[in-house]
Amino acid sequence: MKKNNTHKMNWFQHFLMICSGGNIHLLKKSPSEWNKFAGIGGIVLFTAIFATLSAGYAMFTVFDNLWASVGFGILWGLMIFNLDRYIVSSIKKTGTWWNQILMTIPRLILATFLGIIISKPLELKIFEKEVNKQLNTIIQRNKKQLQAEMSGRILQQSGPFDLEKKQIQNQIKTYQMAYDSASVELEKEILGKQSGLTSGKVGYGTNAKRKAELKEQKRADLENYQKQQQERLQYLDKEISKVYSNLETERKSTEGVEDKFNGFAARLQALDELGKNSAIIALAASFIMGLFVCLEISPVLIKLISSVGPYDYLLEKTENEFKLYSKEKIRKGNSLTDYRIDDFEDDLKIRKETKRNQNNT
Repeated sequence: MKKNNTHKMNWFQHFLMICSGGNIHLLKKSPSEWNKFAGIGGIVLFTAIFATLSAGYAMFTVFDNLWASVGFGILWGLMIFNLDRYIVSSIKKTGTWWNQILMTIPRLILATFLGIIISKPLELKIFEKEVNKQLNTIIQRNKKQLQAEMSGRILQQSGPFDLEKKQIQNQIKTYQMAYDSASVELEKEILGKQSGLTSGKVGYGTNAKRKAELKEQKRADLENYQKQQQERLQYLDKEISKVYSNLETERKSTEGVEDKFNGFAARLQALDELGKNSAIIALAASFIMGLFVCLEISPVLIKLISSVGPYDYLLEKTENEFKLYSKEKIRKGNSLTDYRIDDFEDDLKIRKETKRNQNNT
């Protein structure tokens, strides 16, 4: 019987049916199933293409290397392609409806996770401008937090030195005030201004001389204390300066790292914050994720809701024939083994009987 040319499979249909995970030999015998399996194969193929683009973009944000991103993207796409083919091809249509549901549920869950994984990097690319703007906001916020943290650490580390320096400066002020007070009292004594501490007589008398000696003593106390504390003040200034210098170096280094805060995880954080701050972006991101989840689970759903066709019966027939063939081979092998065991036992009995007869003679 000649084949009808209308049932001739072209190369593109053949390729899509390979993508669907169907048995090509059996599909050639059931032309009515070609469109269904070609559609399933097309969805599997395009899901793998989107997975390739998604993984490639994700890796580019991590490594910033085109060839590494392309290589990993292709590898990831092939893995998703192979996984989707297995998920679809593993669903059998000839069992009961309940068995099909139980068989489909874990595959739907897996397909949903794959859809979410594929959609996220593509969401980042679609909202790239908004994500970049939010990233800059996050970077500036992190820098402010860093500056506040640095200020706290400066107060903590330089606090003891600042306290001691302030105590020395306060003591110097006390000596300075005592000297200034003695100078004012001497001036009043010489000018004859009446007060509780002056005699009220004009000129450089005994009281003025005594006050001049007191002033000189206060000046000597001030200068001696300043000399005593000079090295200590220099040490304290040096330590305080060292604290500021070290933390400033650390701040610049950390800010340099913050400026490079644009990796994959950072972009996911920015996208999450955008979704929380903008209901429209959150809705759009949800639609995009839902689109890819639907795309990923659609081959499974199509296989589930489609009616049982010639291909399914042929597949069941082929599998049953193989099961029967395997059981028959096992049965024949067991029978042959039993026969050999019986033959060995009979031979062993004959040998024992012969040996017994020889011993009796």
